[in-house]
Amino acid sequence: MTRPRPLHPRHGIHEPTMGTPPRAPGSVRRTTTIDMLRPAGIDGTLLLIGKGRDLATNGSGGTETRAEAEVRADVDYHDGWLLTGLSTDPGLRGLAGLVGATVGSGFRRRLDTAEPGLAGSGGPLYQLLDDFPVAALVSGHAVGAAAARDEPLDTSPGGHRLGLVADQCAGFVTDGTLMSGLVETGRPPIVTGPDAPPLPDPADPLGWHLYAPLPPHSMRRARRIDVAPGPGGTAIDVLFRDSYVLPNGTETVIHEYTVAAEARDGVLSRCEATARVLPWTECPGALASARRLAGTPLADLRARIRAEFTGTSTCTHLNDTLRALQDVPFFLPR
Repeated sequence: MTRPRPLHPRHGIHEPTMGTPPRAPGSVRRTTTIDMLRPAGIDGTLLLIGKGRDLATNGSGGTETRAEAEVRADVDYHDGWLLTGLSTDPGLRGLAGLVGATVGSGFRRRLDTAEPGLAGSGGPLYQLLDDFPVAALVSGHAVGAAAARDEPLDTSPGGHRLGLVADQCAGFVTDGTLMSGLVETGRPPIVTGPDAPPLPDPADPLGWHLYAPLPPHSMRRARRIDVAPGPGGTAIDVLFRDSYVLPNGTETVIHEYTVAAEARDGVLSRCEATARVLPWTECPGALASARRLAGTPLADLRARIRAEFTGTSTCTHLNDTLRALQDVPFFLPR
């Protein structure tokens, strides 16, 4: 009999999504993954492997791949998150200018300067690159988990503590579980998530793009956005999951949200977020922020979230889930 894994006593909700819903006739599904790997060990280079695909399903169930993208990036995580190598498919010449800069603060602005038209394309390549800053942040969980096993811990400015600022989101609230643990022990508590149910449906091999199994100590950010005609306009169904693989090979969920939204004439008319897995008891305080987006033009989502969705009423990971909806108009005319 397998003994249950110990969980942090103040962990948040643990109700991960089971599988993936069927593709609706007339829908477009975007799936993306970013794998956070450290092939040379915890102290080595962070390798980001990203894949994305837009798949259209017609009224009779036939499919068409509308767009695909892949990225591979080397990040010196322990020296300021410096981007030391980048390749993309499709390739864009301007992206070479990102190499040598940090993937942390300011990366998204530099991305928009390097390739001004990429964000407006609404394609999966921009989504993958837009995920780099928080993917690098999330990848620090693997470093912290290694430290908890008495492995070397990097406490340099580029190390796992980067970004641990009180009150920057609901989970970082002053006197909450995370920040109190940091004050008491000198290091943040380690998230202990539930086992990750597989996302692909064996009965629908086209439901997700292909991606490889994760090795121990690695992480993955997975997204699914379904867009389909609905009675209230355009129906939008979203899954967002960050996961981590334990040393024994078990994949666990760190963050997971689902979002149900509707859009009419390019404007969000409804937006409801549901927590599936959250690290701490304080984290659900961010859920109500999703409703604030009702009435927002889809084209303004990233700018509005960047400007207004800060502090303890929001969540970094929920913000990332919601900002991706700006690409929904890319699906609609098709």
